[in-house]
Amino acid sequence: MARLVTLYSLQWGDLSLEEICIKAKEFGYDGLELGLPDHLDVRQTDPAYYKGIKDLLERYGMQLRTISTHLIGQAVCDRIDERHEGILPTHIWGDGDPEGVRQRAAEELILTAKAAKALGVKTVVGFTGSSIWHLLYAFPPFPESTIEEGYKDFARRFTPILDEYEKLGVRFALEVHPTEIAFDTISARRALEAVDNHPAFGFNYDPSHLGYQGVDYVDFIYQFPDRIFHVHMKDVYWSDTPKQVGVFGGHVPFGDPRRFWNFRSVGRGKINFEEIIRALNTIGYEGPLSIEWEDSAMDREQGARESCEFTKRIDFKTSAHAFDAFFAKS
Repeated sequence: MARLVTLYSLQWGDLSLEEICIKAKEFGYDGLELGLPDHLDVRQTDPAYYKGIKDLLERYGMQLRTISTHLIGQAVCDRIDERHEGILPTHIWGDGDPEGVRQRAAEELILTAKAAKALGVKTVVGFTGSSIWHLLYAFPPFPESTIEEGYKDFARRFTPILDEYEKLGVRFALEVHPTEIAFDTISARRALEAVDNHPAFGFNYDPSHLGYQGVDYVDFIYQFPDRIFHVHMKDVYWSDTPKQVGVFGGHVPFGDPRRFWNFRSVGRGKINFEEIIRALNTIGYEGPLSIEWEDSAMDREQGARESCEFTKRIDFKTSAHAFDAFFAKS
């Protein structure tokens, strides 16, 4: 086995952590990626709380390399509205005042780094939100300075967070994703530059969010070899023929067959995972391959089980020598 295969717990938020451990072990996983706020309360300061989580994971043979805070991170840079009340804990939402929500979310991200340290975890995966995502389609026209200000806003809000992460020996991995400050290769480069290539800032690589956009998702790995801090294994299907709903989603829900694209269980979409594994081997990535399972048309347990099996089958260690290294007889 080349790398750990882990299961992201956020899609299993209706179950207790112990129930997820039982299922993950049954499905063949090596560990979990714990998702906030369902399976970890980072406001806890008692060491016994974190020891209890570690003991529970150990009891079921589950390793922990990553915790994730997508929902909280989304609120740090976003234009806050009623949508956020539906995804945020009440102590973050508060009275709903946008700036207050952003500040409380930022404070929670720092608490998350402290919780990671208490758990012996060195990588936190999450979102950043974006004050400029709504300007994706440039009409009516706006000046480039508007976009530049969006990246400056991201830097102002996230640099203090990243400084705290660095002090704690923890890294923040942004999942490059639509609605975030980085959603393709160019915007990811710009985000890195905005925080002056901060050592605590990198990416959670998820090819599913790049493929349907037409972004070269394998090249992304080669573009950021020292910034791939974590990897999500998630597949996506996009149509070879025109559909009623285009790449922007058409205001119809995930899973609707009229859409141009939909997330699929690993191995059932169009992502070329063979090339991804080879690229990860080339850059020396040794972290986990985490299954973020999101196939609206498939039974969750079957999908989680087969995704684990597929990932373990396709993953392989890199060679320690060239294939022709032993041809010479000298």
